[in-house]
Amino acid sequence: MPWLSRTRLRAAGAVLATALIGSALAVPAARAEPPGGPLTDLVNPFIGSQKDGNTYPGAAVPFGMVQLSPDTGHYSGYGYDDDHIRGFSSVHISGVGCGLGGDLPVLPTTGDITETDYAKYAAGYRHDDESARPGYYRVGLTSYGGITAELTATARTGKQRYTFPATEKANVLLNTGQSLHKTVSTRVEVLDSRTIRTAITGRGFCQDTKPYTVYTITRFDRPFTSYGTWDGDKVTAGSKESTATGRHGAYARFDTRTDRTVEATTALSHVDAAGAARNLRAEGGSSFDRTKTAADSAWERRLGLVKARGGDRTLRRTFYSSLYRSFLAPNIGSDVDGRYTGWDQRTHRAQGFTYYQNWSLWDTYRTQAQLLALLAPGESRDMALSVLRIAKESGWLPKWGYGTVETNIMTGDPVTPFLTNAYQQGLLRGHEEEAYAALKKNTDGVPPTDSPAVGREANAPYLKDGFAPYIKGRPHSKPGDSDFDHGASATLEYALSDAMLAQMARDLGHGEDADRYAARAQNYRRIFDGSTGFFRARDAQGAFTGPADPAKSEGFHEGTSWQYQWLVPQDLPGMLRLIGGRDKADERLDAFFAYQKLLTDPEKTAREVWVNGPYDYYNADKYNPQNEPDLIAPYTYLSTGRPWKTTDVVHAALTLFTDAPSGMTGNDDLGTMSAWMVLSSIGVFPVQPGTDSWGLSTPVFDRVDLTLDRRYFPSGHFTVTAPGTSATDRYVQSVHLDGAGRDRTYLTTGDLRAGRELAFAVGPKPSSWGTGDEAAPPPVGTGRPARQGRPAEWDAGAAG
Repeated sequence: MPWLSRTRLRAAGAVLATALIGSALAVPAARAEPPGGPLTDLVNPFIGSQKDGNTYPGAAVPFGMVQLSPDTGHYSGYGYDDDHIRGFSSVHISGVGCGLGGDLPVLPTTGDITETDYAKYAAGYRHDDESARPGYYRVGLTSYGGITAELTATARTGKQRYTFPATEKANVLLNTGQSLHKTVSTRVEVLDSRTIRTAITGRGFCQDTKPYTVYTITRFDRPFTSYGTWDGDKVTAGSKESTATGRHGAYARFDTRTDRTVEATTALSHVDAAGAARNLRAEGGSSFDRTKTAADSAWERRLGLVKARGGDRTLRRTFYSSLYRSFLAPNIGSDVDGRYTGWDQRTHRAQGFTYYQNWSLWDTYRTQAQLLALLAPGESRDMALSVLRIAKESGWLPKWGYGTVETNIMTGDPVTPFLTNAYQQGLLRGHEEEAYAALKKNTDGVPPTDSPAVGREANAPYLKDGFAPYIKGRPHSKPGDSDFDHGASATLEYALSDAMLAQMARDLGHGEDADRYAARAQNYRRIFDGSTGFFRARDAQGAFTGPADPAKSEGFHEGTSWQYQWLVPQDLPGMLRLIGGRDKADERLDAFFAYQKLLTDPEKTAREVWVNGPYDYYNADKYNPQNEPDLIAPYTYLSTGRPWKTTDVVHAALTLFTDAPSGMTGNDDLGTMSAWMVLSSIGVFPVQPGTDSWGLSTPVFDRVDLTLDRRYFPSGHFTVTAPGTSATDRYVQSVHLDGAGRDRTYLTTGDLRAGRELAFAVGPKPSSWGTGDEAAPPPVGTGRPARQGRPAEWDAGAAG
């Protein structure tokens, strides 16, 4: 029976008294509010559109190829503080930190066309005449005599409805030459009196990349009265086709004196013009209103997989808005006939699965991949198969892929935990050895010079010496980020990935490989500086380099040694021993989270001590809840035997998510931060990314019912209950799985498959729950004792 010493209980009681005297954690109390009404009514797509959350408010369906949304001049698309809209473009990525997408901004105007730069012809608007919900966006434009613009979408098409004033010169401008990234060349063709076709070749994301091409076709619901194109400042009426390398586009003009409404449907393809035309025929035939209704229904079904009960309306809106953003990416990359452009720039066909693209793996491997494996396992399987197709067709697994190209943004080896997670969740049945072969090649090698990929760029010295060196000023051989610029964090990321692959290798019977990878999983020790008690970068000769102060350390990507010290989820017991054991680690965690301040005023601590700015990554010794390296850190307390502190920190961090445009904690990074919010609110979190482990903390809802895919979860549902959970009654007293008591602070996916109800009993004080020596998640893939093998029932019913 786990125990909590009288000394620790007295200490916990004193801490609790301080907390109760001060302000309680600001997660709203879970008052029983009936769920009634559509869940889509609870979603606010404007959350994250201010203060560099970099989300977009426009129309999309789950995982859709099209994201039809306004661009206001913000580098990532829409900025809530802007007051002009340059166009409604068809491609957006939620929450990225660099300009990407924005292809084909379309804007309705009136009068003569005297400007061809969308920064100059942009239309004014006000938020009091703007609204959005899943699959639909509307805004009243104050320029050009007042125009109402409405947007909705299918998977591969975006539908626009414009209501003009009465005029002979109602224009729709299709701007091919300007976007959120660099446009290389464009072509426009007026095919007939209702149809305009374009091809847009662009490049760039944070740094330069290889070019890619998007093909579009736009079909209007009625003939236009005239048309033309522009090239630079020159507008040519009646021009039917044009190719340019600069500012470029086409326009269609309508007479709206009797019929003021114009509808247009734009279809995309990443393959060719014929693909765009097929996508238009397959998905573009419904009216605007029917398309809008279908999009809303698609979102209602998706959000309905999670039924949360309790919590006030603000908490519920914040939660369902986060769930909504978690389903925006990755995105469908194949046309309706299954064709797609591979990373070899050739046309392929997906048979038996849907091909997906857009891979922010450094971010999503930590949270969103696991949430999708739970709630969208069919799509997650196809996403994993798509990543394997990239390896097959380009010769290498991706790191940060956009569309049909590798950008090489971010560092480490994020594709390994992404794919081993898919394997451990039972999504790769029939493809295990294919995945393992691709991962082994990636983990043991370096892409050749003629490959666009950098892969594990520092692998040669890492395999030789056990660490990736930090080499200042080393020339980049390929566009993107370099692991040599971030040798310390690259070492930690490589070691994490080695551990996850070791587990997969052992499961598949590759014992020698498993032993080799397990040994490499301990390489985090190679960069531990015993004189400082922290990780430090090493140079090419093996000497520690950079400031000894862990808050000013160098060689870590978007963080410091303080923030990266907990990124050893494969072996937290070993890591904690390095810094002096569980008690010493607990003291360091308390300093890291400003725990005493947190108990007095959690929301102020989160906003003023933890958060310094969305891109302020360095010179800090505190938790950064806005950035990926720290996403798992609050759950480290599970390994120090103080699980109640995990709850305290997680609930404080949840106060950063609000129902407002600024209610996003940093870049959303394709749903990464949103998925963190969703999982932490439910109380089940992936503490060892790349495995099947789910750490536990107190839910913020009385009850959450999950509807699960029976192909992967035979029961078809799973329920998490925490009656009476609130800002004060937030401490776990006991946990039961289907009535059987559990003192361990984690579950496995096997538990989720076999179980039906996870019941938390909560109270106002910490308890002895989860404090035993065997309560925390054990090491994984390190050669230390751990769960061995994968129970056969985990794969039962999994789709082949």
